[in-house]
Amino acid sequence: MKKRIIIAGCLLLVGVLGAAGTVGYLAFGRPAANPPTEACADGRAPGAPPTVVAAGSSSTQGRLGADWVSALRERPEHRGYEFVNAGINGNTSADLRQRVDTDIIACRPAAVLILIGGNDVRDDVPLDQYRDNLSAIVDRVKSRTTARIALLSLPPLGEDLDAELNRELSTYNTVIMQTATRAQVDYLPVHEQLADILRQRVGDPAPYDFSFPLAFGAATQHYLFGRSWDEVARNGGRELHVDHIHLNDRGGAIITELAAEWLAT
Repeated sequence: MKKRIIIAGCLLLVGVLGAAGTVGYLAFGRPAANPPTEACADGRAPGAPPTVVAAGSSSTQGRLGADWVSALRERPEHRGYEFVNAGINGNTSADLRQRVDTDIIACRPAAVLILIGGNDVRDDVPLDQYRDNLSAIVDRVKSRTTARIALLSLPPLGEDLDAELNRELSTYNTVIMQTATRAQVDYLPVHEQLADILRQRVGDPAPYDFSFPLAFGAATQHYLFGRSWDEVARNGGRELHVDHIHLNDRGGAIITELAAEWLAT
């Protein structure tokens, strides 16, 4: 009997570890769909479909929370495009600046969507440094390609718009708008539309409380138990965020619509 209990315990432990490893890979280790390393490693051949590159961090990579790049790819009106997802978990503006040649320019894009800066806010990257990185990214893409460029404002961090963190984030969004104006590229008001939704909610918003266990729990609900990202957000009492940082499907749809309208112009 004791031996059977030990064996059963070991099998249970293996199952738990296996499930945890699967969730961890799907949410944190799996690369984005059609990343630059696959789509652009050998450059783009003449006559290839026009390429749209979406560059950023985990909110663009779309493995934890809404995958708005894949949602764009799946729209019928975009069948003539190739969408490259150049989002990487944890990236800051400095990280994207380092890989702009390999992950954006090498794709010979017709259009580039840039959503970067949430991790800069969380890491307290000085505003001037963020401005310098973002300007360098835009200027490099402009000088080496003929792509249309859109800068996306940063989604709120957490759902309390009056929190100090979101007041700080607003200064980064001001830099994004100023950079777009200076470089004569487009600006997509992601933050503004998400904030309008959050202002309409009933009751007080939950304070910002992101943690890795919370993110892992959100991923477990989605990948292990099959709950939608909207359900994950509701289970946590949130309107748009699955873990105070990453957007649910409702929030991701805002980005998808803004990007689709921009591509259609």
